[in-house]
Amino acid sequence: MTNGNQETRFSWFIPIDGDGARAGTNRAERPPDFDYLRQVVQTAEDLGYYSLLIPTRFANGLFAEDAPLAETWTTATALAAVTKRIRFLIAVRPGFIVLGLFAQMAAALHQISKGRIDINIVPGGIQNDFERVGEFTDQSTRYERAEEFIAACRKLWSQPGPVEFQGEHYKLKDAYCSPIPEGQPPKFYLGGASPRALALSARQADFHLNWIEPLADSKARFDALREELKKSGRSIGMGIRTHLVVRDKEEDAWKAANELIDHADPAVKAQRRAAIAGTALVGAAAQAQEAPGHIVAPHLWNGLSEVRVNCGTAIVGTPEQVTDLLLDYWKLGVDEFILSGFPHVEECQRVAADVLPLLRQKMAAAG
Repeated sequence: MTNGNQETRFSWFIPIDGDGARAGTNRAERPPDFDYLRQVVQTAEDLGYYSLLIPTRFANGLFAEDAPLAETWTTATALAAVTKRIRFLIAVRPGFIVLGLFAQMAAALHQISKGRIDINIVPGGIQNDFERVGEFTDQSTRYERAEEFIAACRKLWSQPGPVEFQGEHYKLKDAYCSPIPEGQPPKFYLGGASPRALALSARQADFHLNWIEPLADSKARFDALREELKKSGRSIGMGIRTHLVVRDKEEDAWKAANELIDHADPAVKAQRRAAIAGTALVGAAAQAQEAPGHIVAPHLWNGLSEVRVNCGTAIVGTPEQVTDLLLDYWKLGVDEFILSGFPHVEECQRVAADVLPLLRQKMAAAG
């Protein structure tokens, strides 16, 4: 069950916007309080998932914008302190915390968690999301800043101080990060579908993540990434982020998928349309493409894009159908699958019982 030398990993998701069997309502059935998120995380840890992706938001991205939202770094720190094995992939937007302070914060959490954190760098942004908190830089500047952010953090985490760094966006003078992370420092994940995102991943990432798309489109993204990697002379891991809607009968899976958005608040749907209208983000536009019945490919449904910012596509079907499709993505060279389902506790259990064992069997048979 490897691609090259990389063992295939299966990770889960922390629903900081809230959770439930219905998405896009004004408020979540299950608010994102610490006790509930801890239940999600402990379920994933008990079931043997590799890591947990915790996203970053400035407003709720699944329910009404003013609905409760768990802040990313604080929540990840608290959850790391009450777990023992599972890793945390923490989404971070460069520029909102002073670089040297962030490096120290990450090193501290690396120590607290005994080396169980990685960083998902998010240079892009949902329409008007940065602006709502006073950030008005353009997308090009944010990508340039992200590249320096990664390089400077790596320098702070690998060299004893004082550290110097001279970039266009970040400058360090006589900087220290102590203690330096022991063992393997946090790895950097980067996502994105644009040529700029792929090139940045090829130069700086340890792992590149794509939201799920029709197989041919995903293949084209990964092929383009490999071309960029040839230029940089590097080798990195590749991951897919997707929701799953799995039931024993196909008709029940489609019913469950449509039920997710059937009770959505029109005001929430309008807000999501406004967030994507005219976006410069290639991946976000691809997630929201129009298709009859939201079916963008066999067993691939993007109905969640009506109510959810960012990843809005799910694989829908029986365990056999879902694993056949996941196997096809694995054959493209995917090393890590970051999965989710609503509600996240019950679907974490369902996927662990009905999907992952069958998928591992098919991967082993495929060699």
